[in-house]
Amino acid sequence: MEAGYRHIDTAQGYGNEESVGIAVKKSGIPRKSLFITSKLTNSEHGYEKTLAAFEETMKKLDMDYLDLFLIHWPNPIAFRNSWREANAGTWKAFEELYKAGRIRSIGISNFRPHHIEELLKTATIPPMVNQIRLCPGDTQDEVVDYCRSKNMLLEAYSPLGVGKIFEVREMKTLAEKYGKSIAQICIRWSLQRGYLPLPKSVTPTRIKENTEVFNFELDAADVQLIANLKGRVGYSSDPDKTTF
Repeated sequence: MEAGYRHIDTAQGYGNEESVGIAVKKSGIPRKSLFITSKLTNSEHGYEKTLAAFEETMKKLDMDYLDLFLIHWPNPIAFRNSWREANAGTWKAFEELYKAGRIRSIGISNFRPHHIEELLKTATIPPMVNQIRLCPGDTQDEVVDYCRSKNMLLEAYSPLGVGKIFEVREMKTLAEKYGKSIAQICIRWSLQRGYLPLPKSVTPTRIKENTEVFNFELDAADVQLIANLKGRVGYSSDPDKTTF
């Protein structure tokens, strides 16, 4: 927040909602100037569980409302045989909380088109966001195109390829070409692809550096080059085969 960030992405599964709430209070920044996201953990899907889990999140954050709440994963192991019904119940709770003003926007994470199609069978409010892994070489084009056809914002987690991108020769060359860090190249690439990147770091200088991406633009050929680095930083997990 000292570096200028105003969007904080947390989750029940990260175990840090309480510390986020404390940090917001200590910052002195008005709540209305911040955008706080959290995500429903895998064990709490279904209507009643979702409502209870949301109240626990709000208690830990010590806030009156959330700006964005996401279903973290579409098909957790605990609901492998009933994920459609569980998601429908969860989404019903999301819609009620949204209509009550407790959540400003509602969305999903790691959902593929078939998960969304099932959700839309009972939803009265379509998801506004899908947060998925989007990074150099892992562009999930089918998912992105589908979500855009449904007017969903794509949030990109792991935009730096969980650190592996720093060893990619082509990225080192681009960093030299533009006089920027590899991280800045990645974040700028994400923005030019129309994603909302969510970089993370524990190093204050890099946290600040990651915001300095609005004074240059990548050539179209370089945007495509980065997209074509297939498999260099791995691929997204299959949400239907997760073991958590």
